[in-house]
Order: sequence, then structure tokens, then C-alpha cells
Amino acid sequence: MAKLLQDRVYTLAITIVLVGIGAAVVFPQTFPTFGNMSQVVLNLSIDTIVAVGMMLLLVTGVFDLSVGSVVAFSGGLAAYLMFFWNWPVPLAILTAVGASTLIGAVNGYLIAYQGINPMIQTLAMMGIVRGGALMVSGSGIQNLPYWFGAIGQSRLLGVQMPVWYMLLVVAVFSFLMDKSVFFRRYYYIGGNERAADLSGIRVKRMKLYGFMLTATLAGIAGILLASRLGAALSTSGRGLELRVITAAILGGASLTGGHGRIIGALLGAVFMGLVSNIMILARVSGYWQEIILGLILITAVWTDLLVQRRSRLRA
Repeated sequence: MAKLLQDRVYTLAITIVLVGIGAAVVFPQTFPTFGNMSQVVLNLSIDTIVAVGMMLLLVTGVFDLSVGSVVAFSGGLAAYLMFFWNWPVPLAILTAVGASTLIGAVNGYLIAYQGINPMIQTLAMMGIVRGGALMVSGSGIQNLPYWFGAIGQSRLLGVQMPVWYMLLVVAVFSFLMDKSVFFRRYYYIGGNERAADLSGIRVKRMKLYGFMLTATLAGIAGILLASRLGAALSTSGRGLELRVITAAILGGASLTGGHGRIIGALLGAVFMGLVSNIMILARVSGYWQEIILGLILITAVWTDLLVQRRSRLRA
């Protein structure tokens, strides 16, 4: 039992259950309904897909602040190509996701090969890409093709497709991070980058791939969000980077690298989604919602620091 309590994923799962029970008691008419729960899961599906990529980076010991802007840019670019240039839906989507991957490649190259600080590089890229999203989306693009909307609005077994895409991404990357030799290298890099390099792991290349993969997932999330809303908005993804970093840290990731599981990213996103939903039901002001989410991030980082200190003392 003591070992389970030290597992962040296990304790977070217990916390989610307790928070859910408490919310059901306080809001018995609105919280524990199928409609509300479906909306909570649907809303967190986009965050979770991006959080999976962020968890991969945090395991490596880096992070990406531009993912929210990539979400807006990807959906906006696909919408622009379909609406103004009449591109076929598949080609527009592939182009948008490919552009997202390219953004990740630029981040990865400048950080891994040129030594630019990840926070500075991705913060700068966040502004650049957000500007690109404004250019392609303007005040918003609507009246998108039917088949594009069907990607995010259709249902399977009564559940909207973004939820199924989220579960697929979580399942695939959970398997890869646990069983694949290639992806296990990210734990070695995060644990001791110098030792990983000396052991023959191409650290720089792996970091490049990590940023590319994270941006690709953000691009896919942007497509799903635009499809679900039926419109591409330049404001999409604002604040997303902080939410997914918080979700990943709550789920067991460490800012120092070497720790984290994909299921933890999912549970972290679920916790954040529950908190946001409860604040809405409680009619908490939007200003206070931002403050509370910021406090959750600080608490998560502080908890991570305490865990790291205890680990060093035991060692």
C-alpha cells in the first residue's frame, strides 16, 4: 500500500474519484448526469491528445510552450485551404498537420542542435505561430465542408469521435512508451542525458523527433477542434500549453525529466477537466478560474520538487 501511495498516477486516480463524489454531492442535479459527463470528456479530449506529446517532452527533460498556437494554426490553415482554395478535405488536413510537424522540427533543431533554451525558443515560436493563425483564420472561418465537420461531430456508440481519437492516442503511446525500445530511450535521456549520449543514444536526434511528434499531435488536435466546432478560430488553444503542462506534471511527469507515464497525462487532463467543470457549475468568475488553475500548476510543481528532494535524500 505504501508503494501505491507513492505512485502519482494511483494517488491522482483516487483524488479524481473523491473530487467526483464531492461534486456529485454538492451538485446532484447537474454534475453526475450523462450529458454533463459527456461534455467534460469531450472538452478534455483535445487537451489530452496534446498532453500526451507534452508528457513525452517532459520525460525527456524539456517542454514546448507553442502547442496552443499550433492547435489554432493547424485548424486555421486547413480551413483556409478548404474555404478559399477549395482543396479536398484530406489534402488540406495533411498539409496542416505537415506544417505543424515542420514547426516542431524548427523548435527541435534550434533547441537540440543549436542549444537555444527550450523556454525561450518555444515562447518565441508561440508568438510567431499565433500570428500565423491570425493571418489564416482572421476573425474566424465557418461554412466548412460537410466531411470535415463529420470528423469531429460524428458519433460512435453515442460518443463523439474526438473522445475515441483521444483514447486511441493514449492507448498507442502508452504501449510505445512501455514496450518500444525507441521510445524507452526518452527515459534514459531524461534520467541522465550525458550518460545516454555516451551509451550511444543520439540524444539530439531524439529530442528533434520529440518536438516533431508533439507538434504533430497538436496539429491533429487543432484539426479535431476546428472540425468539432465547425469553424477555425484564431483564439483556439489559448492557455492550452499551461493546462497540458499542469496535466502532465499532475500525472507524474517531472520538470527534471526521466519520469512520467502516458496514463498519467490522461488522468491529469481528467482532473483539470473536472475542476474546470465544477467551477463552471459553481458559477466561479472566469478571472478566478484562471487564478485557481495557476495555483494548481504551482502546487503541482511544488509537489514535484518535494518528491525529487525526498528521492535524493533516500539515495
